[in-house]
Amino acid sequence: MCKSLLPLIAALGLTGTILASEMDTTALAPNIVLVMADDLAWMDLACQGNQLVETPHLDQFASEGIRFTDAYAAAPVCSPTRAALITGLSPARLRITNHIPDREQFTPKDAAYTGAEMVDHLAPSYTTIAERLKAAGYRTGFFGKWHIAGTGVGPQGEGAAKYYPENQGFDLNVGGCIYGGPPTFFDPYKIHNLPSRKEGEYLPDRLADEVCQFIDNGNGNPFFTCLWNYSVHWPMEAPEHLVEKYKTRTGPGLNDTRYGAMIEALDNSFGKIMSHLQNRGLAENTLVIFTSDNGGFAGVSDNRPLRESKGHIYEGGIRVPLMIRWPRTIKASQVNNTPVISMDFFPTILDACGLPAEPLCDGESLTPLFSGKRLDRRSIYFHVPNYAWHRSNSLAGAVRSGPYKLVRHYTSGALELYNVTKDISETNNLARVHPRIANRLNNELSAWLTETEAAMPRKLPLK
Repeated sequence: MCKSLLPLIAALGLTGTILASEMDTTALAPNIVLVMADDLAWMDLACQGNQLVETPHLDQFASEGIRFTDAYAAAPVCSPTRAALITGLSPARLRITNHIPDREQFTPKDAAYTGAEMVDHLAPSYTTIAERLKAAGYRTGFFGKWHIAGTGVGPQGEGAAKYYPENQGFDLNVGGCIYGGPPTFFDPYKIHNLPSRKEGEYLPDRLADEVCQFIDNGNGNPFFTCLWNYSVHWPMEAPEHLVEKYKTRTGPGLNDTRYGAMIEALDNSFGKIMSHLQNRGLAENTLVIFTSDNGGFAGVSDNRPLRESKGHIYEGGIRVPLMIRWPRTIKASQVNNTPVISMDFFPTILDACGLPAEPLCDGESLTPLFSGKRLDRRSIYFHVPNYAWHRSNSLAGAVRSGPYKLVRHYTSGALELYNVTKDISETNNLARVHPRIANRLNNELSAWLTETEAAMPRKLPLK
């Protein structure tokens, strides 16, 4: 019997009847499917209120578990969120605070500060959730976009391979490399570890098939499937019938009709995996998480009513969709407004699998929320000390505590305070109206930055 399952068995009060049966113990271990879209905005799904897109599979999925209204990505760009999710550690602690690579030319001309120093890869010395599950007897498979492996050398970053998923706890890696976006969404994909199968095939469909095949090759052992889709990242490419379907769908909800086609295509691929779990009799005891790595790209996504977009510390950059389903444990049709963040998935999965917690983790297990309880956590924190590619974001930190969100601009020290439950668009700065709240949260942020040893923006010499 796998010793790591003993805490779960004890918690369920089944020790006396199950210790003699390894088969029953295996049956208790939940499968894990963690799906993360790329650049999918908070308002990009029909179940989130977008009237221009059709996402029936994700809408149904949301109704079968918990839909979180106040879920946040760890950062407003991809690489920091990915590193935080897989380790349970904040981008500030990891020193991965911008998309990889972060080049000096991201600094605006005539800027007084440049971004904080950071590393361009996730070091293998960090413990990943895949490593924890693999040690507990899980099969582990990674599919899609990795983008926390550095720049490497060679045409496809071959020198970065030591930081790829297969060296971070995954038995199988399909498509995970240095790329932040695919050269194309149609086969041949020009990704070295995603060989051509059928010319013209669409990438989300191919990755869904790879996931289904991985599920089937397990001989009954529990599995951890990490599907980080390249969709709905640039380039704007979708199957022609969907492009045609969406070409007249303009107005609030979409800034680019091709983007709507990509969203529905992503939904279809997700539905393929959910149907596969159901057909194989695995749906009941499979914990499925669906989320996004950051807010929507302003060029294609309409983030309203949220302020700003990908790359910014405002809600449009960091608030994301999140739904969790686990029929054996989670009742359907729940909507939860607890503020949660990417680092929470690591301890949640460990908790669901009956595994001991990590000694150091910046997340909290969400399992109490599965049964209607509350989290004890007071605040969640953000650290954005680098300019994104568009160079228009502020170098800033933020705290979300209860209904309030504080933003501190590092280069000026200016504070903004919003009640984001009443003012989701962050239009009414309350810092002068509620100075005690602003000062308290600002002090919390300072303490957190010190505790995580966060790297800060660097003042440039006067020209």
